[in-house]
Amino acid sequence: MEDTDPTLSSADLAVPELGPLFDPDSVAVVGASPDSFYSGNLVDNLLGYGFDGTLYPVNPGRDEVWGRECYDDIDDVPETVDLAVVSVPREYVVDVVASAGQRGVPVALVLTAGFSEADEEGRDLEAQLAEAAADTGIRVVGPNCIGVMSARGATLTSTCSREPEPGRIGLVSQSGALAFTTFFERAADRDLHFSHIVSTGNETDLTLTDYVAYLAERDTVDVICTYVEGIDDPERFMRVAERATRDGTPVMTVKIGQSDLAEAATLSHTGSLTGGDDAWQAAFDQSGVQRVPDIPDLLSRATAHTAYDHVDGDRLCIASTSGGLASLLADMADERDLGLPDIDGETERTLLDIDELLTFGGFHNPADIRGYGAEVLPDIADALLADDAFDAYLFAIGLPGVDERAETIAEDLEEIVAGADDPVYVLWTGRKEPDDPTVTPPYARLRESVPVYEDPGRCLDAIASTTRYVSDRDRVAGRPSRRDLAEDLDAPDLDVPRGRVLAWDEAEPLLDAFDVPVVETRVATDPEEAVAAAEAVGYPVVLKVDSPALPHRTDAGAVALDLDSPEAVREAYRDVREAALAHVDESDVAGVLVQPMVDDGVEAILGVTPGDVFDSVVTVGPGGVLVEALDDSAALVPPFSPVDARRAVEGTALADLLTDRRGGEALSVDAVVDLLVNVGELAASVDAVAELDLNPVVVTEDGPMAVDVLVRTDE
Repeated sequence: MEDTDPTLSSADLAVPELGPLFDPDSVAVVGASPDSFYSGNLVDNLLGYGFDGTLYPVNPGRDEVWGRECYDDIDDVPETVDLAVVSVPREYVVDVVASAGQRGVPVALVLTAGFSEADEEGRDLEAQLAEAAADTGIRVVGPNCIGVMSARGATLTSTCSREPEPGRIGLVSQSGALAFTTFFERAADRDLHFSHIVSTGNETDLTLTDYVAYLAERDTVDVICTYVEGIDDPERFMRVAERATRDGTPVMTVKIGQSDLAEAATLSHTGSLTGGDDAWQAAFDQSGVQRVPDIPDLLSRATAHTAYDHVDGDRLCIASTSGGLASLLADMADERDLGLPDIDGETERTLLDIDELLTFGGFHNPADIRGYGAEVLPDIADALLADDAFDAYLFAIGLPGVDERAETIAEDLEEIVAGADDPVYVLWTGRKEPDDPTVTPPYARLRESVPVYEDPGRCLDAIASTTRYVSDRDRVAGRPSRRDLAEDLDAPDLDVPRGRVLAWDEAEPLLDAFDVPVVETRVATDPEEAVAAAEAVGYPVVLKVDSPALPHRTDAGAVALDLDSPEAVREAYRDVREAALAHVDESDVAGVLVQPMVDDGVEAILGVTPGDVFDSVVTVGPGGVLVEALDDSAALVPPFSPVDARRAVEGTALADLLTDRRGGEALSVDAVVDLLVNVGELAASVDAVAELDLNPVVVTEDGPMAVDVLVRTDE
């Protein structure tokens, strides 16, 4: 596929042409043998599941396999194929792929294992494989790849136990076994089907992000599911996922594993708040990716996205045959921020006129229609679906799904869903095992055309996922893209010292360049200078040692607070210097900082910490003594927009602390958001900064102001 949109021409948003992989007209299988589990089963599946193209077996040890001539080498194949499948000993893989690339084969699928996941020799071979791909232009899937599948194209894997049926879910998995033996099999058991499945293997060339970019462009893909262990270029993933979200394709992920960031040695308080997984959570949130706890949740939510393109809002109407189930669903809906508007007016009067409901008093939402309501579901649905107060509907059936009564219920529900203009979901919690195991029960037949759930929590998670996607899409579309944010950065020309904690006179120009306000600060090198500085900034004052070798000066006793006279300043000057010199050499002390006391406001913490995957992470939350007390902070991956910054601030207790002040006027959240954006621009623009700690930042009526600053730079 050729890109015509100029925004897709850059490397970070490029969409690879993978048609030859998923829907090839011709395939050469190098190492083809009926005796091989991998290549043998792959060919059996390819032929057995409807491939109508040309297959060329390549194996110098055989003359004929699968009723086809077997070729000694890929160069002997009579045409340049669309796809080369490689299943040979690892020492031959590079030569095979290079030969295919030199001949013009666009894609190679490498099944062979024993590369970077194995040993040093394997790592060397994988590096050579990447070089061969780059030199010849062939795109490589794998190595150590269990295969791929396109339900409307070709099935190219050894571990697919049944013929795929066309679905509308794209799956990209960094676990090959889970892709086909768990995701595919579990979904097929529930009449849920995929459009594409990709096992990414070692990603020596094509990566998970490449497949997401490709699938997001397919008309046959409604939602993309990913199973992520790690991503080498997370910024590109964020940009690709952001574009998919913006353009109408939800991206969901199960992300496993923790990075090492939480265990890294950091000097700042901010660093102690931020774990590696916090950065991933921020990255997903900023790009609109929904993170899901496990595989069943991923599949249940994907079902909702394939059933309904969109939902207009989060106003849910629930009708339940069980009062207890109705109460449970009400609590669950509230936990997921789903609205439950009242059933009233004409809708309530219509329901009350249905004799079978045996209702006394009135209706609430969820509506308890009792078991009798199952007999008149069409009448109930007519009343509810006509009410514009709701955006989506859930019929909760707490009855057996396998008996004769279930037949009627299933037929009624199928007609209700087919005739509804809004999304309609079914939760069926009753008996599922029929007396005759050879007969497909009614609830299962209904599931073939209607989203049917068995677990209340997963059902409401799925509904909430569709409403959240709409808000995520609008949020992402309503702010500049990450690419635009990066291009708009205007890094100042600063000479920042490297490889150490900065002294005040080194840190101040950096902060000033990014409009990070700091309390008025003066440097004194003797007691009288300290007194003069105190009189200039105004009593009471704070004295603190300025020593890059002593980043935690409070712990060393090198800080004195609330000094209100020249005598107190002189004495404190000597005390803080002596406290510092108990830990560092005199040459490491640049002076003593003199600042006015600032204690009438709300304390916040803002900072930048290093990342092991992301270059840096910005953190915000309540500061001062509340850092440890509340353990409440939000992370962001820079650069980010004011929309992202506000979302982060409002996601912590800091926003409430600013706006809900007993006995005081509300303080500006906007000012903190602006400061957070500036810190994000600093983190994204100045590679030298490894850590920045602003704790506390005191927010007053005049705005936020950093009271204490720590900056550490990389070598």
